[in-house]
Amino acid sequence: MSTLLESTVFAALLVWLVLPLALLALAGLSAGNISPKRQQRFWHAGQALMSAAFIASALIGGLLILGTMGVATGLPEVALPLGLYPDGLAVWMALLISFLGTVLLRFAQRYLHGDRGQARFLPWCLVVLASVMLLVFTHHLLVMLMAWISVSVALHHLLTLYPERREAQQAAWQKFIVSRLGDVALIITVGLLYYHYGSFQLPELLAAAQGEQSGWVLQAASVTLALAALCKCAQLPLHGWLMKVMEAPTPVSALLHAGVINLGGFIWLRLYPLFDGVSMGHGVLVLVGGITAVVAVLTMLTQTSVKHALAWSTCAQMGFMLFEIGLGAYTLALAHLLAHSLYKAHSFLASGRTVRAARCSSLTLASLPHRVWMASVTAVIAVAVLGLWPSLVSHNPVLGALLVMAIGGALLGMPAGLPLVRRLTLCLLALSLLPIYAVLHVLLSPTLPQPSAPFHWVTGVIGGGVLVVLASLATLVTLWPTHPRVARWRLHFSYGLYLDVSLQRWLEGLTPGRRATQGIVTKTSYVEGESS
Repeated sequence: MSTLLESTVFAALLVWLVLPLALLALAGLSAGNISPKRQQRFWHAGQALMSAAFIASALIGGLLILGTMGVATGLPEVALPLGLYPDGLAVWMALLISFLGTVLLRFAQRYLHGDRGQARFLPWCLVVLASVMLLVFTHHLLVMLMAWISVSVALHHLLTLYPERREAQQAAWQKFIVSRLGDVALIITVGLLYYHYGSFQLPELLAAAQGEQSGWVLQAASVTLALAALCKCAQLPLHGWLMKVMEAPTPVSALLHAGVINLGGFIWLRLYPLFDGVSMGHGVLVLVGGITAVVAVLTMLTQTSVKHALAWSTCAQMGFMLFEIGLGAYTLALAHLLAHSLYKAHSFLASGRTVRAARCSSLTLASLPHRVWMASVTAVIAVAVLGLWPSLVSHNPVLGALLVMAIGGALLGMPAGLPLVRRLTLCLLALSLLPIYAVLHVLLSPTLPQPSAPFHWVTGVIGGGVLVVLASLATLVTLWPTHPRVARWRLHFSYGLYLDVSLQRWLEGLTPGRRATQGIVTKTSYVEGESS
């Protein structure tokens, strides 16, 4: 039995080792002018590789879970080429990426069938998937840095899939410039970490980080790492490009929002033990991520375009994820990353069905007393549960308040005309967020090093203020949308409070082929649901 288990683990690790190289080789073979029949074979080969990666990751993840439960001995310590090695974070991310990659390739093969961009999409999509896999697998900082840059460069070719679309080209170049700023920030981070610890190997860095961690070098590295994450995750005021790249085909949008934009959070989940405790970078994430979440949520509520609403939703969710990392809630941030990726991939790939459903659904809300009463009762129950189980939110009152807000807020948009049984069912579904998160917490927490000081009063005060502002404004917009003052502010929030205007003007000056723009902001009512 042990021999069979070792052989299975070796085969799974071998898939991990060859997968990025195989994807890159397949991308090279599928590029250029090839026959449609051969091109279809490459599509199927890519799907087969991603499916094999999912199976291998599931086997490795199952063994890791059995190891934490004491049923098995876990994975042996291995050192693979290019710094590839299996740990809990890599396994969960590999499961996510391989699953999304398989679904995305199957969808794109049908979606782009007969399209002139199909031949260019496949090789660059494979390069993106290979680069993300390499970024997830490696524990060598230089390999991680090269994979980080490669993801952005390959994605740029997907965003510029149709050269004749001038607006799409301009938006892609603006995103390219912001990504280069993030690359510079990460290069500085890696250089500072090497200067402080004298190694590029993450296991060696983690071992050295068990000692003294104070000093200006680590503080500066935490700030530059925060800047890199803010650029990758499209946070204020660097978010404007995210709304403008919606002209890309739906598979590209799904790949960006579900598998690429969250890499800023992943890089922090990989490196946060080096800044154990509260650093200046944590404060930057709490402040900027929290403000972004507030503005993006309220802006999302004012959008009439499905894809633009999804884009602002992504911006808000990335803000919440970085907000959680800044507060030291790393397990919650990982759960948020995984859940958001799955949700957003489904939302984009099913955007046409979302448009049709929106045309047929009633937007009438239930009366104010019923919504407030049921949301309040549900929130009180959630507070009681968290009071009995404070470790679920790492004894962090700000995270507890965030979870209670999510549960209570889920009922504020209750439709009108629902019978009592349906209303109670919605309450139970809202309360089910607690046991669902509890299960995710149990599964994910062993995969991440536990911080020695997960909560600090400084970040707690900043985070608490952000939540108070968000709760107040969201309540006003949800419960009294027709009030004159609320309606006036809704107009400004529909343009994102114009926070990206100054930066966008500067970026447009650096963008090739830019054309003169009139006015400050142009609001687009572009909905792409059934065609690119």
